Amino acid sequence: MSERLVVGQKAPADPIGGLMRMARAVFLAGGILPVVLVIAIVGFGAAEPRFLTYDNMFNVTRAASYLVVVSIGQMLTLLVRGVDMSIGSTEALVSVCVALCMATVLGSFPDSPGLAITLGIAAGLAVGVAVGTVNGIGIAVFNVNPFIMTVGMLSILSGVALTVSGGMPMYGMPEEFSRIFAYAAPFGIPAPVLFAAGLYALMVYVLNWTPFGRRIYALGGNGVAARLAGISTRLHTVLTYAMCSTIVAFGGVLLTARVGTGEATLGATHVLESITAVVIAGVSFFGGIGRVGSVVLGAFFVTLVTNGMNLLRVPSYQQLIVLGVLLILAVVVDQLRMRMLQQQRPE
Repeated sequence: MSERLVVGQKAPADPIGGLMRMARAVFLAGGILPVVLVIAIVGFGAAEPRFLTYDNMFNVTRAASYLVVVSIGQMLTLLVRGVDMSIGSTEALVSVCVALCMATVLGSFPDSPGLAITLGIAAGLAVGVAVGTVNGIGIAVFNVNPFIMTVGMLSILSGVALTVSGGMPMYGMPEEFSRIFAYAAPFGIPAPVLFAAGLYALMVYVLNWTPFGRRIYALGGNGVAARLAGISTRLHTVLTYAMCSTIVAFGGVLLTARVGTGEATLGATHVLESITAVVIAGVSFFGGIGRVGSVVLGAFFVTLVTNGMNLLRVPSYQQLIVLGVLLILAVVVDQLRMRMLQQQRPE
C-alpha cells in the first residue's frame, strides 16, 4: 500500500538530493576548479613533504602573482568571445623596450634612476596599448578571426623583440627597479603580490561596477542584442583588447624586474598557462561568463601544479603534457557547463 503525505506533514528529507543540487550549483558557478584545487593540494602534499611548507607556499604565491596579472588580461578577451595568443610575445617586446629605454635614459642621466624607471615603465605600457589596439582593430574592424590575428601578432612581436635585442639579454637597468618591483616585501608581502592584488581590486570594480564592464559582459553574452541595445561593439572590442595588452604589458614589466634584464623570450609559457588558468576558472570560451576572483584561483592552481611537479622532479616536457591535458579537460567541462546552463534557462 503506497504511503500518502498527510496534510500539514513535512516531506521526508532527501540529503543525497540536496547534496546533488548543491554540487550542481557549485559546478555551474565555478566549474571544476574547487575540486581540482583540493585534489592538487592533497595529492602533492602527500607525495612531497616540502610542498605544504610555509616557504614553498610563499614562493608559489609570489610566482603565481605574475600569472594572475596575465590571466586577468586574457580573461577580458574570452569575455568578448575572443582569445589573445600574442601575450607571451607582448611581454617579450615590453621587456626589451623597458630595458632599452631605461638603459638609454640612465646612460644620459646616471644620477636619475627614478626618471629612467618612470620612462621605462611608460614605454612598456605604451607598447601594450599599441599592440592591443592593433589586435582589436584587426578583429573588430577587419573581421579577422581572433586566433589568426593574435597568432600573426605573436610572430611579428617575437621577430621585433629578437631584432631589437639581437637575441641577447639587455642590461643597464637601475638596480632600484628590481629592488622595488620584484624583491621588496612591505609588511612581509612580496611586491608582485601587492601589485596583483591591486589589479584584482581594480578589475573587480571595472567589470562589476562600471558601464564599460557591463557592456563587455553584454557583448560576449549576445553581440547582436548588445548592438541593438546601442552598444558600439567595434569600439568596445578594440578597447577590450587594448586593456588586455596593457595589463599583459604590466605583467611584462614585473617579470622584467624579476629577471633584471630585457629578455626577448620572456613569458613564452604564459599563453598556455593563462588560457588554462582562465578556462579552468570557469570563464567560458562562449563569452559573457567569468569572475575575476575565480581567475586568480585558476592562476594559483596552475602555478601550484607546476610547483608540485618541479618538487617531484617531473621533466619539463612532461609538464607540458599535463598542462595540455588540463586545458582540454577545462574546455570539455566548459562545454558541458554551458549546455547545463542553457537547459536551466527556460526553467
